[in-house]
This record gives sequence, C-alpha cells and structure tokens, in this order.
Amino acid sequence: MHALSGPRTEEFTVEGVDGNRLAAYLDLPAAEPVALALFAHCFTGSAALPSATRIADTLVAAGIAVVRFDFAGLGESEGDFADSTFTSDCMNLVRVATAVSESHRPPDLLIGHSLGGAAVLAAASRIRSVRAVATIGAPYDPHHVTHLFDDALEQIRSEGQAEVKLGPRTMTVGRDLVEDLASVDQRAAIAELSVPILVMHSPEDATVDIHNAQSIYRDAGMPKSFLALDGADHLLLRSGHAARAAALVAVWAEKYLDGSARPDLISPGPGPAG
Repeated sequence: MHALSGPRTEEFTVEGVDGNRLAAYLDLPAAEPVALALFAHCFTGSAALPSATRIADTLVAAGIAVVRFDFAGLGESEGDFADSTFTSDCMNLVRVATAVSESHRPPDLLIGHSLGGAAVLAAASRIRSVRAVATIGAPYDPHHVTHLFDDALEQIRSEGQAEVKLGPRTMTVGRDLVEDLASVDQRAAIAELSVPILVMHSPEDATVDIHNAQSIYRDAGMPKSFLALDGADHLLLRSGHAARAAALVAVWAEKYLDGSARPDLISPGPGPAG
C-alpha cells in the first residue's frame, strides 16, 4: 500500500453472495499501515454508526488501517434485510476480506461488535491471513438476538416474516434468519479458532449479558484474554467508550501483528469524540 498525505477513507463495493453490492470503507492512516483490521458492525446497525467510526478513527491513529462494511440490506448496501441470514453475513464477511486482500492487503485482525462479534468468530477460520480476533459485546449463541423480537417469533414462523421494532427502527425479520440462527454451532466455531482472541464486554450490558463473554472465553483455546468494559453501554454510545475499546484492542493486538501498532498515540481514557 502506498504512503498517504494524511488519514483518509476510500469507498468501494464488494459483490455479496446473493449478488448484492455491499458498501465498504477503507480507513487509512497517514503512513504505511502496520496492519489491517476488518470490522463487523452490530445487528441491524451499519458501518456509519458512531461506535464503528470512532473505533476506526482510534485504530487509524494507532497506525492500523480499518475496513468497515454494511451487511446486506443495511446502511448503503443493496439487498433486503428480510432475506438475510447469519450464514450469508458470515460469507459476505469472507468476501470483503478477499476483496481487500486483492486490492490492498489481507486482513490481520478481525473485530466484531455484538452480532458482528459472533460473525467474526464464525468466519475467522476461513480467512487465513488473520492473526488475532477481538469481540465486543458479542453473544455466545447467535440465536440470542431473537430475544429482541420474542413477541413476533410466532408470526415470523407462521407467515414467513414480521415487522419488529429494534431500538429506534422497525425492521422486517424473515423466517430464514430465525431458522438459520437456531442452526449455528457457535461452540464448534469458537473451539476451531487457532489464533489469539480478545473477549471484551461490559458488566452493565443490558442487551447481551456478560455471561455470553464468559462462555466465549471458556470455549476458546489459548492464547485468550478478557477485558471488562466497565461503564459501557451495549452500543458503546457513551462518551469515550468506543475509543477506549479500540485503544485496548490496539494495545492487546500489537504483539500479534506485523510491525508496531504505536499504542502511545491513543488514549484509553474518555474523550469528547467517544
């Protein structure tokens, strides 16, 4: 990758498994990056969420390039969210990794937030370049997210889909997603990991209980680490918490990456940018 005059973001698209164009963003530091991280956002979120951009900005300040992308049917990506499944999201994660490997460099680090964390755990073994994996507020069992729309499950199963309120948004959730989530063997995927893993979770997380982190840590092989994100909400929207999480990832991952991630350039403390 060529040296740049300053940090910048390049937009590109990747063809997803269903033929949809996925919107992706490559955040680059001013100098040649010491590593490249691939970031997977939370359930029904997007690469433009404040937590995602703050994590990317902090990692870029540490010399790590970051690829963010929108899962199909979300953000700027094509597709219908009602047609998406956890399996197709994992396959698209691998496709983005392949695309950036061909155009820039292979990903060294996978980072996933919430269900994106479950996705990177499931997909990591299919991305050979990966040297380390970090999860933030991830569910142990991807099927855990169905508790967010428990009241609509009967309608989804009988009618094929239903409108559900997820946070401030109303989304159409399809039967394929529910059935696919129930079929995932995440325990096997975690046990299959052959790279270091960092499990990060807030004890105050009201959406995904911290016991999920304990289960991920239990099933993962060595080397593995756990860090509590004290005081953080699930979406890392409180001031300073997204940047702190990214700073901790950079410091932890430094020994596993080519080069040095320059953790002295980032602060794990609270800040106005989040």
